[in-house]
Amino acid sequence: MYEERAARLTGAVVWHITPDGAAGRPVLPDGCMDLLWNEGRLLVAGPDTRAYLSHGPARRWAGLRFRPGTAPAFFGVPAHELRDQRMELADLWPAAQVRRLTARVDAAADPVTALEDLALERAADLAPPEHWVTRLVEALEAGRPVAATADELGIGARQLHRRSRNAFGYGPKTLARVLRLQRALRLARSGVPLAETAIRAGYADQPHLSRDVRELAGMPLGRLLGGG
Repeated sequence: MYEERAARLTGAVVWHITPDGAAGRPVLPDGCMDLLWNEGRLLVAGPDTRAYLSHGPARRWAGLRFRPGTAPAFFGVPAHELRDQRMELADLWPAAQVRRLTARVDAAADPVTALEDLALERAADLAPPEHWVTRLVEALEAGRPVAATADELGIGARQLHRRSRNAFGYGPKTLARVLRLQRALRLARSGVPLAETAIRAGYADQPHLSRDVRELAGMPLGRLLGGG
């Protein structure tokens, strides 16, 4: 069973999974990165360009999902170095520090709250995200074209691509595509007919939406929606 809520860290979400015997749900690209706890381990989930499905026996998971563009400063590494990866936090931070943090989360009554506390403590020493990051995400979430947004930001196409790889793991066009998928899924799951969903989300038509879902989610749209 999966549950989530808004985190005390601005823009972030905390979530947890408890085994319930159901098949694992795919993790779809969303432009985000996560700090993960899994029964005695702290890990990092980099930005995905395709659906991720965990394998092996069902286990407890807890996570803190950062708003797009905000995690690289927290982890201390450009996002593109973590693209489509799941790795141990100890590969990025000193092993002794990670052991202490892992023991702290393991001993907590609620791993979700412990992760949230950890993130808040570290974030207090970090500068806020650069203004262009917030503006770009807001514009693309609203369906604004990349070129028009770049002009509004006063950033050239090549420079924006380079900055976006560091902040999001990939260029602004891929980020726009990922956010468009998430926008479409929210509409479809709220009951909006698929043809209307496609147009409102920014696709040319419903077949365009279906192709994008197959490429990014790895399954047909009907199966994805039927699986919740």
